[in-house]
Amino acid sequence: MMRSITLAMCALGLAACQPGGGHQTLVPGDSKEHAPFAGIAEDETIRFTGTEPFWGGTAQGGQLIYTTPETPAGTTIAVKRFAGRGGVSLSGMLGGQAFDLTVTSGQCSDGMSDRTYPFTATLMLAGETRNGCAWTDAKRFSGPENP
Repeated sequence: MMRSITLAMCALGLAACQPGGGHQTLVPGDSKEHAPFAGIAEDETIRFTGTEPFWGGTAQGGQLIYTTPETPAGTTIAVKRFAGRGGVSLSGMLGGQAFDLTVTSGQCSDGMSDRTYPFTATLMLAGETRNGCAWTDAKRFSGPENP
């Protein structure tokens, strides 16, 4: 039941995430107001990173590798991808806990480097919310490659 509520909240959050504070002007006859997010192709690799605590990883298809300083090689989990109106979510289980990563468009800074990322990443894990940034090969970060 709790997992269903979490997934529903992620879906609603994605539907509400729109540039300009969540407001979107609808044009009569515009069929895109219900189109799923197309900013990240299904076959693209998503890379994500966060601080306090440090976390990151990659996701492609139905597989996600989650890394922390304690597990630098990462832990692989199966995920389901959902494209909402303002981003994508990747949901699975990690260590018996719900793992829900939401990636949305928007400039993002990790606060530790001079990089600017094209996506924000929000992770819900074990009842805790973690904020971070994300990028893909098609939409890379700007700034130093090795900060």
